[in-house]
Amino acid sequence: MQYYLILAGILFAIGLFGVITRRNTVGILMSLELMFNAANINFVAFNKYVITGDLAGQMFAIFIVAVAAAEATIGLAIVLLIYRNWRGIDTDNYSIMKW
Repeated sequence: MQYYLILAGILFAIGLFGVITRRNTVGILMSLELMFNAANINFVAFNKYVITGDLAGQMFAIFIVAVAAAEATIGLAIVLLIYRNWRGIDTDNYSIMKW
């Protein structure tokens, strides 16, 4: 089980680093997907090794996949609208939207 947790920790750390350091919105969305996949690995690993008879970990993983798909769809729609209005998708330009 420790290998799954190490893999999930590395994926989560890479995703967190990408969210913090990226300026491109598409890169931030990809990093969020990495973090969601790390959580999925943890849910499935804990379900396999801790609670062997229940399928709660797999159900949470399926729910997270559905939420990630919705997040990607809405996020990309917002990115397309921002690109259409400002001709760029850098996160520095988002402060203009509040005025």
